[in-house]
Amino acid sequence: MKPTIFIKIFGGYLLIILVFTCLLLFFSISTIKNFYLDTLANDLENLGQALKINITKYLQENRQKELDAFIKDFGRKIQTRITIVDQDGIVLADSDEDPKAMKNHKFRPEIAAAFRGQTGRSLRFSNTVKADMLYVGLPVERGGQISEVVRVSLYVSHINLLFSNLRANIGKIVLILFLISLFGAFVFSRNLSKPIKEMKQASEKIASGDFATRVFLKNRDELKDLAESLNSMTERIRDLFEELSRQKDELGGILSTIADGLLVIDNQGKVLFSNEIFQNIFQTDKPEGKFYWEVIRDNRFNEYIRKIQTEKKDLIEEISRNGRYYECRATFLSSREESVISLHDITETRRTEKMKKDIISNISHELRTPLTAIKGFVETLEEGVDEKYRSYVDIVHRNTDRLINIVKDLLLLSELEEREVKLEIEKVDLYKMIMNILKIFDQEIKQKKLSVEIHSAPELPKIQGDPFKLEQMFINIIDNAVKYTEKGSIMISLGKREESIVIEVKDTGIGIPKEFIPRIFERFYVVDKSRSRKLGGTGLGLSIVKHIALLHKGSVSVESTLGEGTTFSVILPY
Repeated sequence: MKPTIFIKIFGGYLLIILVFTCLLLFFSISTIKNFYLDTLANDLENLGQALKINITKYLQENRQKELDAFIKDFGRKIQTRITIVDQDGIVLADSDEDPKAMKNHKFRPEIAAAFRGQTGRSLRFSNTVKADMLYVGLPVERGGQISEVVRVSLYVSHINLLFSNLRANIGKIVLILFLISLFGAFVFSRNLSKPIKEMKQASEKIASGDFATRVFLKNRDELKDLAESLNSMTERIRDLFEELSRQKDELGGILSTIADGLLVIDNQGKVLFSNEIFQNIFQTDKPEGKFYWEVIRDNRFNEYIRKIQTEKKDLIEEISRNGRYYECRATFLSSREESVISLHDITETRRTEKMKKDIISNISHELRTPLTAIKGFVETLEEGVDEKYRSYVDIVHRNTDRLINIVKDLLLLSELEEREVKLEIEKVDLYKMIMNILKIFDQEIKQKKLSVEIHSAPELPKIQGDPFKLEQMFINIIDNAVKYTEKGSIMISLGKREESIVIEVKDTGIGIPKEFIPRIFERFYVVDKSRSRKLGGTGLGLSIVKHIALLHKGSVSVESTLGEGTTFSVILPY
């Protein structure tokens, strides 16, 4: 059982009172006893000083027998033992014993001190009378020298009898003080612990949800202030709790209207919240409080959650479940070490995209055959056409080639957008690849008199990639640089950045206006349509570049200044 605060306070005071009482009893008795012994010793000393006159008279007249008789008679009257000892330690007279039968007393402490001219005192056991005694020895001078010693002593049993009565009285007084202090400690501890106990009981009620609880104390001290603070805090908690309940109801209403699946997990992987949509998607019921891998039987989604918890950042990924597609958006809350995951149903969007791709693919396939036939007939017409009709045939030829290029790019883009497209992975030396690609544009570069520079970091590693698709990507980028640069230079650099290779293609061409840069990777989007048609552009090249980069888990970006040039940057992991 846990000790209460009353027991702690009262126990502490009880311990202090016990220690104080014992110390008081010990020191008072010891002090009084010492004082009493000192008083008795002084009385014995005064008695001895008074006897010295009579003793000196007997000694000078050499009346040793009369001296012994006097000492015995006087000692019996005053209930005190008196002993006379000469310089050799021989007992001349004693009030209680026969001097001749007594041992030599020269080395007794009080005797030795008296012969040194001091008043000797000693409390010890007497072998002669077999009892504890208090001795006081006084020097007796004759002719200016110490000739004998008068020793006056008292039985300690007499002292103890008196002292036992004194000790009993002191004990009674100390006991009374102890009881009074104990009662005071009890009252003080009760008065101190009672309001604390009331506040404890009130706090327990508040903790259980009873916010109507209040504490009212009669005290006029800090405890009353504490009780008032507790009451104010309770009111504040009640208001906050009501506000929180209101917000929770509002949030529940909002979440119930959301058509997306919602999941919240902590850093240990336990499910904190999930809405009904999520539970329907993964066919689980009340997963709260369980680990996500216990209730979600989807390896890809579980791997996605592990990735969120490992990388601790926002992630977007697409998963399929029961024939439907969902876009998963995860937000990592670093302050709470929690992850919020929403699943948006994009099945209809994906079906629409597939329909568009199928239409484009089908149209492209259907167009390729007639366009090839048209091109063949145009080339035949070119051989025998009159000069006045040649310009028309050239226009048909040029537009047929453009249509064929558009169809090819559409088919390629459709292939790249397939989610299950497979890459033919090999080790690729990007520097050698770009050097070979530049040979394709050698004639056009010479016609425009452009200077081309290529720089590569030392010991540039090879990457794992599809050489055919990577070649298509860099052909498109370099083709753009050559097409839109009339004079100046093209600089290609290859470098390392952490675990990636960065390829930059920088030209001094016409540049791109800033407002068009975000859209240049869209299909069929061209900045200058008339110039693009004149140069045979299809508007699909940069879209192809972006898809190939993404297939290799890389990225592509562009920086450009109108009239100064453009820089394309491709980052590919190795």
